[in-house]
Amino acid sequence: MGAARESQHKLADQIVGRLARQHSTSVVLFHHAVAERLGLGPTDHKCLDLLRERGAMAGSDLGAITGLTSGAITGVVARLERAGYLRREPDPHDGRKQILQLAQKPAHIQDVIDPLRKDVAAVLENFDTHQLTAIAEFLARTADLIYSHAALLRAQTLSAAHGVAEERSPQP
Repeated sequence: MGAARESQHKLADQIVGRLARQHSTSVVLFHHAVAERLGLGPTDHKCLDLLRERGAMAGSDLGAITGLTSGAITGVVARLERAGYLRREPDPHDGRKQILQLAQKPAHIQDVIDPLRKDVAAVLENFDTHQLTAIAEFLARTADLIYSHAALLRAQTLSAAHGVAEERSPQP
């Protein structure tokens, strides 16, 4: 292996091993702080963010994305509705369902997040177009991978729990 290739592998190991974990932890802690500032729980805040990112959806869809139970989603929706962040509307195709819509976005959410956005924008000014393209591609592709792995882990957990329940049930 050449010196350049070895250097590339070491940098990739550093990114995957330490830097990605530190970045993830700092983002989680930041969003906990944002949620606290908004008077929300972290789960409520991230569900609100999913609605902002993906648009209106049924509570069951939000539950499928997050892995939250229907009871937990009901609580999240009630808290976000009480806080004025979302509203429920009847599903025009299924009267039993409700569609979750973002309510008018209060300006204070942006006020809480803007200082970090400005600081990150300042950091990004130090990168050229090629580097920014690589960063954007890395973030998009790893976000997709993380969503996929989260779903896989939930499925494995449910499967394992179901298997344990079957082992404990008496056989006829």
